[in-house]
Amino acid sequence: MKVNFNGFNENVTTFLADTSVTAAGQPVKMIENGRVAACGAGEPFCGITTGVRDGYAAVQLAGYIRVQTAALIPVGYQKLAANAAGKVAINENGREYLVLDSDSGSAGIIL
Repeated sequence: MKVNFNGFNENVTTFLADTSVTAAGQPVKMIENGRVAACGAGEPFCGITTGVRDGYAAVQLAGYIRVQTAALIPVGYQKLAANAAGKVAINENGREYLVLDSDSGSAGIIL
């Protein structure tokens, strides 16, 4: 039996996007009122972009999402942050998220 978590509790909001936000799948942080920027290495993220267009970014703030990872992340609660390549990695300074499934290049997490 295959389990699918897509759509669980999804919450997406539109923000103004800094020029560092260029594509879907980027971990982002708040930088000023209503504006997000790409996270730097070791920075906690508030959400993951699901789309970027014309200076705006759709950012998923809650629910299940598949993220690009630097390496395999064990399932369970893990402290996660962005890495230098704009992927998600285990980091003691990160926020705690529930990892539901993982392989060497991506993981399904609950934001």
